[in-house]
Amino acid sequence: MTTIPFNHNMGAHCESGTITSLLNHAGLTISEPMVFGIASGIFFGYFHQHKSFTFPTFIVRNRPGDMRKNIQKRLGVKFQTFSFKQEQEGIEKLDGLLMQGIPVASQVDFYYMDYVPSWERAHVNVHFMVVIGKEDSEFIISDSYFPKPVRLKEESLRRGRFAGGNMSPKGFLFYPQYVPAEVDLQKPILKGIQKACFNMLHLPVPFIGIKGIRLFAKRVVDWPKLARDTEHLSHEVMKINILLEDQGTGGAGFRFMYATFLQQAAEIVNKPELKELSSELMTIGDGWREISLFAARIGKNRDLGPAKMAELSELIMDRAAVEERFFKQLKKSIK
Repeated sequence: MTTIPFNHNMGAHCESGTITSLLNHAGLTISEPMVFGIASGIFFGYFHQHKSFTFPTFIVRNRPGDMRKNIQKRLGVKFQTFSFKQEQEGIEKLDGLLMQGIPVASQVDFYYMDYVPSWERAHVNVHFMVVIGKEDSEFIISDSYFPKPVRLKEESLRRGRFAGGNMSPKGFLFYPQYVPAEVDLQKPILKGIQKACFNMLHLPVPFIGIKGIRLFAKRVVDWPKLARDTEHLSHEVMKINILLEDQGTGGAGFRFMYATFLQQAAEIVNKPELKELSSELMTIGDGWREISLFAARIGKNRDLGPAKMAELSELIMDRAAVEERFFKQLKKSIK
């Protein structure tokens, strides 16, 4: 078996980057920010107490899998998906698809991707990449976080695909079975923006959207009481920087990528105000980056007293205020 001809591109995020690469391969020219925006990827949720987390945390994108589902619904794409109860069945299905010349996305636990340096690996069951070939006992992988295709041991992919724990991949695979010859992006863009505004402003859940950002600001001052010791607290505060910047967000918790989407959307839907809002969101993203740098600094220096935690809280609360104004303006702009 050899490598399937596939145009590899780096991306800002694993799921949106993987979907973009597959759609481009199938003949639909679309950018990753456009995929992210149409899929209503921008989001916020704060989880103070949750069975899946041992310490309070937050998310800055919609639920894994929702991007694929929203793109399918809004663009008329048909994704073929597979999950497996038996490992052998999943292994044979992947080999069969590759034999047919079909590049296929795989959900894996990031920890087992042995092409990643060991110090960067962590157990995250919702990493996505594209398998584009197999040679001997190694798979050829197009991972949007890397500048060129990489090789992955057969056993490592098996372990990644069938890892246990929260959101276990269960060998999940998908590829675009049908892509329309022509896609009018105007309606999908407006639908994507509408849903994003609803999620951020109107979801009747106290820990989602703008309400979630405010809850984060209020509760972060309690983190010292929840941590085992200073080292634990330092680790959790520094993770704020990781979640906003390092885990494939394109920077500032996806705000920069969504700003790029709005800039591209402005031309397609002929709404110049979206370009102005794009510039505004870039500035908002700079504020999130300030939070990232502040959290990294106080965490690294173990400067985690009440005054610094209160300052962190104020920075986050300010983001809630400016994002509420922004999403209200965005909602108004597409009416």
